[in-house]
Amino acid sequence: MQPPSAVILDMDGTFFLGEALLPGALEFLDWLNEKEIKFTFLTNNTSKGKQAYVSFLTGLGVRAQDARIYTAGDATISYLKRNFPTKRIFLVGTESLRGHFMEEGIELVQKDPEVLVLGYDTELTYQKLVDFCHYLRHDLPYIATHPDLNCPSPLGPLPDIGSFMALIQTSTGRIPDVILGKPNPGIVQELAKGWGLDVSEILMVGDRLYTDIALGKTAGVKTCLVLSGETKSEDLLDTIYQPDLVCENLADLLQVFSN
Repeated sequence: MQPPSAVILDMDGTFFLGEALLPGALEFLDWLNEKEIKFTFLTNNTSKGKQAYVSFLTGLGVRAQDARIYTAGDATISYLKRNFPTKRIFLVGTESLRGHFMEEGIELVQKDPEVLVLGYDTELTYQKLVDFCHYLRHDLPYIATHPDLNCPSPLGPLPDIGSFMALIQTSTGRIPDVILGKPNPGIVQELAKGWGLDVSEILMVGDRLYTDIALGKTAGVKTCLVLSGETKSEDLLDTIYQPDLVCENLADLLQVFSN
C-alpha cells in the first residue's frame, strides 16, 4: 500500500489503551509529520469533552500541535445545530461532555426537554436512566452519539453506549432515531473537504470492524485494522467489513510504509 495523503486515527485501542500508549504510537505521528501527511484523531468515545482529550493526549507525550481531534461529540453538536438549533436538550453524558456541549451553545435541561441525546456516560446513574426512559415514552427525538457496544480497556471490554441502547430498548421499545459517529460517512466527507482531498486519498486506521472499518467502506476510504484493541484476527473470518490492510499495531503499520 502506498502512503496516503491523509490519515484518520482512531484513539482507544489504536493509539492508546487505558492510560498507556500502544506500540509505535508516537513514532507513527513523527513519521506522518516527517512525510507531511495530514492527520486527525477521530474517536467515538464521548466520555470526555474535546479539551479533556487534548489534555489527555499531551499528558501521554503528544505535542500540543499534533493533538488534532474530532469526536462523535463534535458530530452530535453539529447535527443538533443543523437540525434542532433552538431546542432544549436532555443529555445523558459525563460532566466533561456536558461542558463541551454548553461551550458550543447547546441548551441542556433536566426538565421539559425537546430532544434526547445519549452519550457514553461513564458517570451513569439509575436516575439518569429513569429520566431518559420517561422522556422517551413521550415520543421525543432520540439521538445517540455513536454505536459502539464496548470500549476497550486494559481490563478487557467495558460496556459502551451500544450496551446502554440495548437496555433502554428493552425498557421502552425505542431505538435511536439517529446514530452519529463512526461509521456515519458524513464525518469523513467533512474532513476531506477541510483537507481539500478526495476521500480515496485518505486512510482510516482503527481497531473495530463495525465502526472504523465500516466507516471506510461507507465513506470510500482505504482502511487498516490494527489488532491492538477490540478486534481479534479470528473475527475477520465472519464479517462483511474486510479491511484493506491488517497490522498488529501502529509500529507494524509504520514498518509497512517504511519498506
